Amino acid sequence: MYFEYTAEQRALAKRVGEFAAERIAPYRRESDVRGGYRPGLLPEMAAAGLFGLRVPAAYGGLELDASSAGIALEELAAADLTVCFPVLNAALVAGVLAANGSPAQLSAWLPPIARGDAIVAVCLTEADHGTDAAGIRMRATPDGDGWVLTGEKVSIMATAYATHALVFARTGGSGAHGITAFYVDLDSPAVSRERLHDLGCRAGGRGTLAFDGLRVGSDDVVGRPGAGFVEVMRGFAFSRALIALMAIAVGNAAIDEAIAHAGRREAFGQPIGRYQSVSFPLVEYATLLRGARLVAYEALGKADNGLDPRIPSNMAKWWAPKVAMEAVHQALLTLGHLGWSEDGPIAQRLRDVIGLQLADGTAGATKLVVARHLLGKENAP
Repeated sequence: MYFEYTAEQRALAKRVGEFAAERIAPYRRESDVRGGYRPGLLPEMAAAGLFGLRVPAAYGGLELDASSAGIALEELAAADLTVCFPVLNAALVAGVLAANGSPAQLSAWLPPIARGDAIVAVCLTEADHGTDAAGIRMRATPDGDGWVLTGEKVSIMATAYATHALVFARTGGSGAHGITAFYVDLDSPAVSRERLHDLGCRAGGRGTLAFDGLRVGSDDVVGRPGAGFVEVMRGFAFSRALIALMAIAVGNAAIDEAIAHAGRREAFGQPIGRYQSVSFPLVEYATLLRGARLVAYEALGKADNGLDPRIPSNMAKWWAPKVAMEAVHQALLTLGHLGWSEDGPIAQRLRDVIGLQLADGTAGATKLVVARHLLGKENAP
C-alpha cells in the first residue's frame, strides 16, 4: 500500500505549515516560559479554520476526513506540540456531536466550534479513574427536566482556555452502560478550574475542572442517556492515531534539527555526520518514525473508509510516543550542550513529547486493546 497526499491534502499541509511557521513556531519558547499561548493566538487559529477541521460544511466547518485532520495536526505539532490540544479536542468533539446530536443540537453546538467561539475540552478522566474510564464516579442526578452534575475531572487538556466541554458522568449503575455524555457550557459559578504545573506542554493549560451542582438540561445530553461511554466513545476510535502523529511530528522535527547540526558542526577536521556513531542513530530513528507514521495513517485510512481502526490506532499509540521520545533524546545527544540547554531547540521538545506516552491511554492500556483483538478476550489479559 502506497501512501501519498491528494492535491487537496498537499494544499492543506502547505497552508497549515506556513501558518504554523509564521504564527506559532517563533513563539514556542515564549509560550512555554509563560505557561500560556500568546495573546490572540486562538482567534488566529480559528480564522485559519483549524477548529473546523471535522465540522460538517453545513455548520461552517471544513468537513475534512480523519487523514486530513492528521495532516493538519502534524504540521502544528512540528511547530509547537502544545497548540495541538484545542485543535484535537475540536476535531474529536465535533465528530462525536455530529454523529450523535439532533438537528437542533448541531445547529446550536457546531457553528461556535468552527468559528472558535467555543473552545472545547473532553472531561472523562478522574483522580481515581484514568485507564479504567468506565469506572468513573462523577454523578449526574435527575432534576426535573434536566440533570445536576457533581464531581471533579482531572488532567483535562485546555482547561485554561475551554468554554465548553464534553462531560461524562454516571447516571445509572456501575460499568460503561451507566454513563451519559453531556455537552455543557463552562461559564457558570458552579464550575471551577485549577491549573496543573507540568513537566512539559506548559502552554497547553492542563488542569482540573470541578462541578459543584451544575444544572444542565435534557437537550444537553449527547445521544441517549446511559449510552455515553458505549456509543459516544466510538467517535474516539481513531483519536490515538492522531496523538501518535503529533508525537511523530515532534520526533521528526528534532531529528531534522540534529541532521542539520551534524552537517555544520565539525570535529577533528570534518562534519560530525561523517562519523557512524552520529549518523547511524539518526537514520535508525528516522526509519522508526516513518514506520510508526504509516501505521497511524493506516488507522485513519480505515476510519475514513468505514472500517474498524482500533488495531492500528492502538498500535500507533503505544509505539509512536515511545519512538518519538527516544528520537528527541537522540537529537539532544547529537547537539550536545546545545541540546541540553533550554535556550536550544531540543530540550522543550523532549519535555513536551514525554506526556504523549500518557495522553489518551498508556502503552499498557493500548497494548491490552490490541491483545484482545488479536487473541480474543478469552485468551488475553
